[in-house]
Amino acid sequence: MSRAPEDAAVPIRRSVSVSWSPDVAFQRFTSDFGKWWPSYGHSIGGKRVRQIVFEARVGGLIYEEHHDGTRFLWGQVTALEPPRRVAFSHRASHAESDAQDVEVTFVAEQSGTRVELVSRGWEKMSIKAAKARRGYGMTWSAALDAYAGKPSSVRLLFIVMSTMIDLLGQRGPFMRHSLGRMPVQRKSQSLSRREHSEAP
Repeated sequence: MSRAPEDAAVPIRRSVSVSWSPDVAFQRFTSDFGKWWPSYGHSIGGKRVRQIVFEARVGGLIYEEHHDGTRFLWGQVTALEPPRRVAFSHRASHAESDAQDVEVTFVAEQSGTRVELVSRGWEKMSIKAAKARRGYGMTWSAALDAYAGKPSSVRLLFIVMSTMIDLLGQRGPFMRHSLGRMPVQRKSQSLSRREHSEAP
């Protein structure tokens, strides 16, 4: 019988030091999330991804949007305390009940800021989702390296893996089996909402 990994209850902890102040580091992680996130190797759609969106507010959504308008929900912002802390759920291609609880803190140090990421909640996940824990340990390391602008052999590995998915024609099946697909947003609906929000 399948069992959850023995380390499922142990949080994933990763960190990176940057030369920026906590304010700049926080801003880059949240508001500029889509600019630094390595989307080709760390997304559902790979090269189909047009943008990664991180709505920097409590309750804001985190999702990937493809060139054809397809969107997949990654998670939701649960805490936003600039410039000290941001927390969010992260489910990627899994069910909402299998979402990680991710917390990122920004600690001032002499040379800049230490960015510390903790991913919890693995013990409450389904066995299938919990088995992805080791891969996510690598994912968060690669993501923080990308955020800090550092080279990463792990990120290169994920790019190769994503390329193989495309070459073997597995991107379509992977997307079909991924959970979290969002309704396609029509341009007219988007325009209407924008006009409404800008109305006096």
